Amino acid sequence: MATPSEPQALADGTPVRVRRAFPPGHFRTPAYVRGKLGTIVATCGWFPNPEELAYGRDGLPKRILYRVRFRQVDLWHGYDGHPDDTLDIDVYDHWLERGD
Repeated sequence: MATPSEPQALADGTPVRVRRAFPPGHFRTPAYVRGKLGTIVATCGWFPNPEELAYGRDGLPKRILYRVRFRQVDLWHGYDGHPDDTLDIDVYDHWLERGD
């Protein structure tokens, strides 16, 4: 259960946009999804922040990890596959904002 200082989990089906940020360092969010709109399809749970762990820190506070589904046509310019093709990527909550 989340404490008042922790974010509340978003429901499956919630549209989200991945933050459009390109900070230096070790980040677990692929550049090709930054700024893109997707939909939460699952909440994977609470985990230590891997970006903090990579620098030898404790990874706290824990972050919510979501599985987010993106349409391939929204990710790849000129995608010529089926228009219903999707890609699921696990993204931590601090990289997400509510979508349009």
